[in-house]
Amino acid sequence: MITPAELNRIVEVLVGRDKSFASVVERYGMPPLWTREPGFSTLLHIILEQQVSLASAKTAFDRLCATIGHPPTPAKFLTLDDVQLRTIGFSRQKTRYGRELSRAIMDGRLDLDMLASADDDRVREELTKLPGIGNWTVDVYLLLALQRPDAFPSTDLALLISVQRLKKLKARPTPLQFEAMAEKWRPYRAGAARLLWHAYLSERAAKRTVRGN
Repeated sequence: MITPAELNRIVEVLVGRDKSFASVVERYGMPPLWTREPGFSTLLHIILEQQVSLASAKTAFDRLCATIGHPPTPAKFLTLDDVQLRTIGFSRQKTRYGRELSRAIMDGRLDLDMLASADDDRVREELTKLPGIGNWTVDVYLLLALQRPDAFPSTDLALLISVQRLKKLKARPTPLQFEAMAEKWRPYRAGAARLLWHAYLSERAAKRTVRGN
């Protein structure tokens, strides 16, 4: 797992390998560590974040917690019917994904505690057995909840936009192109992802401030 001190060291290594990261640190400072507690609650929250804004996902997650308590548990999630979940903000697909995840945990098919000590490939193998959990969801869980140093969600839209801006590319790279670009950041691609997210979010915040003035 990455500690704040380890993240500082990783950023120094990445800046040494890729000078474009130096401009991120110089302009916005060190990236946050960004951690989430491993377990059902975080995995469900990441499912809510699929293909929607972080703000709308957080709104739905907060409504869920207000309805069944924080942190939500598989047993409590399964007490909610379709209408309740739709009102909270779950689509029909995400309702199914949440229920399948809950059932898998409750019947023992998925042991999230075990995944904390499993290697990245085993984590991916176990989680992608469930509907609605693909590589992006696994990569974000590995990066934020399990704090794996080389986790890298190459299909993440914010990362793709950020690297295009940082590298001044004419076109946004494809995920495959992005993965090739990221080879020189191994085994610290999670640090590179944090730097790119940091740049993306900082630029958005700066634009909001300018519009507010």
